Formats: sequence, C-alpha cells, structure tokens
Amino acid sequence: MRFLTAGESHGPLLTAILDGMPAGLPLAPDDLNREMARRQQGYGSGGRMQIEQDRAQVTGGVMNGQTTGGPIGIVVENRDWKNWVEKDITPMTTPRPGHADLTGAIKYGYRDLRLSLERASARETAARVAVGAVCKRLLAEFGIVVGGYVTEIAGEVADLSGDAPDYLARFAAAEASEVRCPDPAASARIQAAIRQAKIDKDTLGGVVEVVALNLPPGLGTHVQHDRRLTARLAAAACSVQSIKGVEIGPAFENARKHGTQVHDRIVPGEDGMLARTSNRSGGLEGGMTTGAPLVVRAAMKPISTTLTPLDTVNLATGEPDHTVYERSDFCATPRAVPVLEAVIAFVLADELLIKLGGDSLDEIRPRFETLRQGRVDDLPMDNVPWRFGYDAWM
Repeated sequence: MRFLTAGESHGPLLTAILDGMPAGLPLAPDDLNREMARRQQGYGSGGRMQIEQDRAQVTGGVMNGQTTGGPIGIVVENRDWKNWVEKDITPMTTPRPGHADLTGAIKYGYRDLRLSLERASARETAARVAVGAVCKRLLAEFGIVVGGYVTEIAGEVADLSGDAPDYLARFAAAEASEVRCPDPAASARIQAAIRQAKIDKDTLGGVVEVVALNLPPGLGTHVQHDRRLTARLAAAACSVQSIKGVEIGPAFENARKHGTQVHDRIVPGEDGMLARTSNRSGGLEGGMTTGAPLVVRAAMKPISTTLTPLDTVNLATGEPDHTVYERSDFCATPRAVPVLEAVIAFVLADELLIKLGGDSLDEIRPRFETLRQGRVDDLPMDNVPWRFGYDAWM
C-alpha cells in the first residue's frame, strides 16, 4: 500500500489518497470519524481544537459501504479556513527555533516563512489519522488491535510495572484520562504539570507507547535493510511532527543490561506451541514479528511554538529579534497517541498484505488462517548435514 497527503494548516481542506487497499472491506463513516474525534481530545490542546470538528469524507474507492480495490480518496475540511480566506497575510520573517520555518526557507527559497509553517504543521496529521483508521479497520478483520497511551510527560512517569500487562485494560484506562495516561496518579501529576506550563507560557513533551496485539509471527523480513519491520516502524513513528526518538520494547533499558538478562528465552508451550518467558524484544526479532505484543515507544519534544518569545533573527532586516506566537498546543503528547497509532497501523496493514497477497478480502481471509505459526509441527527440520554448494558455480 501507499498513501499521500496534501493541504495546508489554514487551507480549505486536507486530502489523502490511500492506494492498495483490497476490495470488500466494510467501511462506514464512524470507522473514520471515531478516530478523528480522538485526535482532537487531550488536555493541553490549543484553541484550534475549539474551531475544528473534524470529519473525514470519503470521495472515492468505497461504494455501497465496501472498498472497491481502487484508490480511496479522503478529504477533511479546515473550518478555520473561513477566517483566512479574505485575510491579508502578515509577513512572517522571524523563524521559530525547533520548527521548519528556517530550514524550509533554506531548502525551497521561500520569501515568507508561512509557506513552511502551513505544510509542516501537525494539522496534516488529521489526514493521516483518517488513513490509519481505514488500516485499523482492515487489521480488525483479522483480530489485530492497535492501541496506545502516554507513559510520561514532563518527567512524570506512569507506573506500568508488571510481568504480564493487560494492554486492553491500559487502552481503556488511557481513553478515560484527559491526558491519555492509564495510571490515574500519574495522570493527575501530568495535568498539574501542563497547567503550570500554561502559567509559565511554556510547552511540554512526553513519551507515547503504541502496542499491536494478535499479530501473526513472520511479518517483515530480515533479507533487506529497508524491509525490516524495525526500520519501517521507526521511520513511521519519526515521520510524525515533533517525534525525535523511537524504541522497540525497552530498547534503551536493554542496552544497559547483559545479553543473558535481555533475550526472550524460548520454551515449550501448550499444544506444541513455542513460548517466550518475556517480551523484552518488543515483539520483533531480526526485523520480523514474533507473535508477542508489538511495543513501539516514541519520544515527543515540546512544541516549538511558545508564548514566551525565543531569540531569533528577523530575516527581513538581519537583526536580532524574538519569535512571534502562533496559536498552538501547550502539550500535544496526548493528542499524538491516535496519530502514532495511525502511522503504525498503516505499516502493519501493509506488511500483512505483503505477506498474504490477494486483491479482495475473500481471497485474503483463508490465507491468513493457514499462516505458519510458532509451533514445532509447523517447523519440520531435516536435521542432516548439508553444504552451501556455491563451489558448483565457481
């Protein structure tokens, strides 16, 4: 699969085209609009979310409630457009540190920094959430669930200890929290930190954890660098605005341990299945899924638009200056949860289709049922000596 988005933060609408979705997938407006609404919720969001009431309108590729196999067209209206359509745009010549203002102008030769701002804005993620919602719907056909939550904001860390986490319970608890954190005590501390950031005219970042459940083993591959699922997931997460770091499972914690403390031991399980005593790999080995929960963590920097002015240079005069405030969130981390779910759902849906093939859901379903599992009987070993045989070609 592939997709593109188009549109600006204050333009008339955002557009997405998702290509490669198989035919026969049931798709209803609420499948998309439920995710669109989630993206707008979260304590610490700015005034823009009071204006927008995002709804995704499908304009192609879905007929009579089912995908056709053709490209799926999606548009999302920008309600704030009406406030800009007849407005003379104030020149923007003071780049904000941490944003695409200056680097965009250097790359494209812009004569006004708003041209960078409009496309670089995280408003674009509304289109990606719509695409991800379609992908979530496909994954759900095979029992695969993608959910997420906040684990940390402003140094306030959720207590998520335990050897066998109940991820579904975490997802539900996060959705009941204004800051999308499943730990109530940490949620209260995070809300207090965001309130203080508002008072201080500052912004906050945090960490989001996204988990995919019920994935079959063997998605992804080790045979090419760009097809390793580890690489695809890291690229997807870091493609989201303000995401500056990613890890699979507790990767940085693992880096501080010995190998015997890290690797997930393989033991005989029930009914001939191979089992793991832990999931410190985060559900990936060699760039492929193990069948355990897939855990992706992403670090989000504080939003670069701050009410407190930052030092910069006015490019129109070449003189030192200060940034001019553009309406923004104080903390976007809670709202980043559905965005990160969306980009990860796209990668997983694509990998599932690569593995299964087929142009329609009716073709794909029976193939899914016959996928090789981590079962001893599925893995016959010849157990006899052999040679590479390359010498015959020399």
